[in-house]
Amino acid sequence: MSAVGRQPPPFFRRGAAPFARLALFVILSLTLIGVDSRTGMLEHVRQSLTMLGYPLRTAALAPAQALHEVGAVLSAQADLRGENAKLNEQAVRAAAIILRQRQLEEENRQLRALLAMRDRQPASGTVAEILYAVRDPYSRKVIIDKGTRHGIEAGAAVVDDIGVIGQVTRVFPLSAEVTLITDRDQAVPIEVERNQVRAVLFGAGGGALEVRYLAAGADVREGDILVTSGLDGIYLPGLPVGRITRIVQDGANAFARILATPAAAAERSKLVLVLGRRAAAAAAEGEAAVKQRPKKGRAGKGAPRGQQR
Repeated sequence: MSAVGRQPPPFFRRGAAPFARLALFVILSLTLIGVDSRTGMLEHVRQSLTMLGYPLRTAALAPAQALHEVGAVLSAQADLRGENAKLNEQAVRAAAIILRQRQLEEENRQLRALLAMRDRQPASGTVAEILYAVRDPYSRKVIIDKGTRHGIEAGAAVVDDIGVIGQVTRVFPLSAEVTLITDRDQAVPIEVERNQVRAVLFGAGGGALEVRYLAAGADVREGDILVTSGLDGIYLPGLPVGRITRIVQDGANAFARILATPAAAAERSKLVLVLGRRAAAAAAEGEAAVKQRPKKGRAGKGAPRGQQR
């Protein structure tokens, strides 16, 4: 048997030409399209194929949809953070404005009270602002914004809208140093407002006061108001100084230990009134002269008969 007449195996058998197959499929497709457009017979087939391909399409679109949702969430979070930051900034600004308004209202109230006090006092006064407190753990002093150019003198009394704060101890051209009554080196002649019992008030440090040189049996009580007596010629008489908070009686000592708290808010005051020293001294001398003036009845009894007639 010769190799020429042998048939090729089926694997290598050649079929129809590619062009013929393409033409066949084109004709078949056009035929199906025409039939479907007229009768709609392939609608169920399309729906079935769509249902079968829906899971695959969903799985294919899932990564893109997930990325889109993640991006939307991140964008929303960024927008919320930005809006939150703006709201916080607005809240801080509003709080600062409210705080400043309250400070201005408090300063306005203090200023009105100081001006009213100045009008009531026989001494002239200058309104000053406390700049800062002196950083000294062993003293209680503040610096005010008025000095010799504004008529401030050393030794002048300083009060706020409530009571006595201290005394001017050093004066500069544009500022002055005020030693508070709570300083250990400060002494203020005072009297009990209720019964005019006199004593001397000293600073006890730490914002406290101590009444000294008052007999153990003196008529004083916790809660008594202490006012200036005016005997030193510095402080006008009748200015509130403090309130008695504690009385310690010790039988071994001739004097009672009496503690008090300041009437003035020296640690919180912003505006103060510096009283004129000369006017205060003149007022104190005038009050002392009035107290020492003899009564007319006694003078008439002591005068000679001829003068009485």
